[in-house]
Amino acid sequence: MPINILMPALSPTMEKGNLAKWLKKEGDKVKSGDVIAEIETDKATMEVEAIDEGTIARILVPEGTQDVPVNDVIAVLAGEGEDVKAAGAAKPSASGAPPKAAAAPAPAPAAPKAAPPAAAPAPQAAAAAAQSNGHGGRVFSSPLARRIAKEAGIDVGMVTGTGPHGRVVARDVEQAKSGKGLKAPAAPSAGAPSIAPTMSDKQILSLFEPGSYEIVPHDGMRRTIAQRLTASIQNVPHFYLTIDCDIGKLLAAREEINAAAPKDKEKKPLYKISVNDFVIKAMAVALQKIPNCNVSWTESGMVKHHHSDVGVAVAMPGGLITPIIRKAETKTLSTISNEMKDFAARARSRKLKPEEYQGGTTAVSNLGMYGISHFTAVINPPHATILAVGTSEERPVVRAGKIEIAHMMSVTLSCDHRAIDGALGAELIGAFKQLIENPVMMMV
Repeated sequence: MPINILMPALSPTMEKGNLAKWLKKEGDKVKSGDVIAEIETDKATMEVEAIDEGTIARILVPEGTQDVPVNDVIAVLAGEGEDVKAAGAAKPSASGAPPKAAAAPAPAPAAPKAAPPAAAPAPQAAAAAAQSNGHGGRVFSSPLARRIAKEAGIDVGMVTGTGPHGRVVARDVEQAKSGKGLKAPAAPSAGAPSIAPTMSDKQILSLFEPGSYEIVPHDGMRRTIAQRLTASIQNVPHFYLTIDCDIGKLLAAREEINAAAPKDKEKKPLYKISVNDFVIKAMAVALQKIPNCNVSWTESGMVKHHHSDVGVAVAMPGGLITPIIRKAETKTLSTISNEMKDFAARARSRKLKPEEYQGGTTAVSNLGMYGISHFTAVINPPHATILAVGTSEERPVVRAGKIEIAHMMSVTLSCDHRAIDGALGAELIGAFKQLIENPVMMMV
């Protein structure tokens, strides 16, 4: 019987993807583990592997096709001993109900294992009833996976399966304990209330003279950013705390550190520390000093994180992405600097893996390089905070009754008021100020 190769879901929130390139053609033999295609999501380009062995009998979706829905049949595989022409001529079964899924995302290195929170992250449980892993509503999972899920209080229907044909296996549930690999909640029913846009497309366009504009369709990244940030503003009660930091000592330390950096064979420094590297480290250490701010809100309980995983906003064509420095409080400035350079380069070419930009406990957004002195940033759930960093500039300050010139930098902390109250947020930004003004304290 022909095997349908489906458009895979490469992340819990993915609904559509672009079929960038076929690495196999009709008539090619494939075996389990062979990379057969490249898929573009809103954030990255990823390789897709075959699960089954056989011969590519027919390619239904040509490379370059945009917005292919998840679980649509993209090709047909003839099994071993099966007539290839007959398999290619057979009509594939309906999307979403295939006899067999034969493609999977290429395996990525395991994400750093986080300790499970005291209260299992269970806001997913109630929304899972309509979830499935592509088998007509039935969730395929191993007995061990079901037992682990039951003990952890996790609905196995909310877990993204990485086993054969989307089967949920034990490792998937173990990752789900720390919030990774969970499916997005089911869409609200037709009768559920929704928030409509202020103006329809037709109403907006009617305000402008025909021919005086052109329409550039939104790509997947821009749509995802719009959906997530709109949901954040609507559902997360934000409040903002701004403070000015004297970074004179930081700039002097940065100059000394960079001057003393060892050189490679080509006489190039092995690292070059930026102000943003200090900011990342200071935010990470501040969260360790004020652990009640290193949290994520869930309806069932507060998730208190043991490590500071700091997401850093990186601009890329069409939007932005936040790769994460894991356990940033434990890392040296040179390590943070080199990780960020690698992340930024791969982000711009859309080569980041999902585990490199999903999750995290806070985020940093720095617009100082654009001359912006002050701004506020939108929290990216499940974070409870985000730090907006302005430019460093010389300003007059009053010290002991005298006006002096100092290198000042304004930062604004956005807080989720459900998880962090005003006084607690003030403690966090105060701890950050103390560290960024006295960078030697980050090393203690």
